[in-house]
Amino acid sequence: MADSVLTLRIDPRLRKKLDKLAESTQRSRAFLAAEAIREYVDVNEWQVEEIKKAVAEADAGDFASDEQVQKAIAKWTRRRAH
Repeated sequence: MADSVLTLRIDPRLRKKLDKLAESTQRSRAFLAAEAIREYVDVNEWQVEEIKKAVAEADAGDFASDEQVQKAIAKWTRRRAH
């Protein structure tokens, strides 16, 4: 599948920073912008999927018991004390 073109507007200060980074890394602005968008989408796609899973678990009533929560709190508060 061929790459598609995306036109966007960015702040002139951000453009200058992008130009400097492109020059420093010997990459094109387009490459750096595409890489930044790819990483942003990957992170946010993962986060949205995890939130959907958590909501489904909550809707199913799959919660930690009070005892499990207390054990976790005790474990982490003991670790901080050391």
